Amino acid sequence: MDPDVLPDGVELRHLRAFLAVAEEGGFSHAAARLRTGQPTLTRTVRALEEALGARLFDRTTRRVGLTDAGRRLRDDLAALLPRLGEALHAPCRGTVLRLGFTWTLPDGWAEIVTAFREGTGAGVRLVRRDAPLAGLDTGDCDVAVLRGEHAVRAPGLDARVLRAEERVAAVPRRAAPGSDLARRRVLDWAELAGLPLVVNTLTGSTGPELWPAERRPRVRCTADNMDEWIEAVAAGHGVGVATEAVRRYSHPDVRYVRLKNAPPVPLVVAVPRTRPHPLAVRFVEHLAGGPAAGRAPAGQPR
Repeated sequence: MDPDVLPDGVELRHLRAFLAVAEEGGFSHAAARLRTGQPTLTRTVRALEEALGARLFDRTTRRVGLTDAGRRLRDDLAALLPRLGEALHAPCRGTVLRLGFTWTLPDGWAEIVTAFREGTGAGVRLVRRDAPLAGLDTGDCDVAVLRGEHAVRAPGLDARVLRAEERVAAVPRRAAPGSDLARRRVLDWAELAGLPLVVNTLTGSTGPELWPAERRPRVRCTADNMDEWIEAVAAGHGVGVATEAVRRYSHPDVRYVRLKNAPPVPLVVAVPRTRPHPLAVRFVEHLAGGPAAGRAPAGQPR
């Protein structure tokens, strides 16, 4: 065999999977280390054995041991893979991925960004834009985290739905005389149709069109960003509706009330469909492949 040609089908993930099993002494601990399922890991190792034409592990019901071929491969890869990883990360050093968002990122994103930096060697710069697509359509960022159906359907974007976020109502603590809004613990979505609405027209995900045409809330006040929106609610101009992430916006004159029967909001990660940044594509695949990820509905941008 030509040493400069890899066997057909062998990928870096196969080698990492094999080395994890060899170092952990079994599939269950290796699967936990790689954050994957044991059946998936078993299939990956079996695919490597088939590609190499050699059995790498002796498997019994009680133990997993390396064959002679497996030991040789483990010893070679233990030194080779770290050097290969270092070489593959080197081109990304100094590269900065611009991650756009509108008014806030979901919980847990500090860890996600840190893991991506460590896994690629690239930097990540957070870019906030008070615009429907967070500057993705104007070239201000390379990848964006967005909320709402408009992001799923936006032309020119490759969008992946990560999960759905629940909506909450933002109500003024100093409600109008005779109103019990400030004391409510739960509101029904249908109840909001009879209340004045404060709408974030640029980066919000809730407007009167979400209610039936025959019974919709009237828009009392509009805002261009989240800061104006919450101040309008605090001033008593009306009720606001946003995703649960808005609870980060603490305000002494605003209470957040759980909504029942409200349509959820898709949380989306998106890149330009034309010539996306290679690291942005990798970022999307990393997120969309996670256990909490979903898919865009059929017929919509992917």
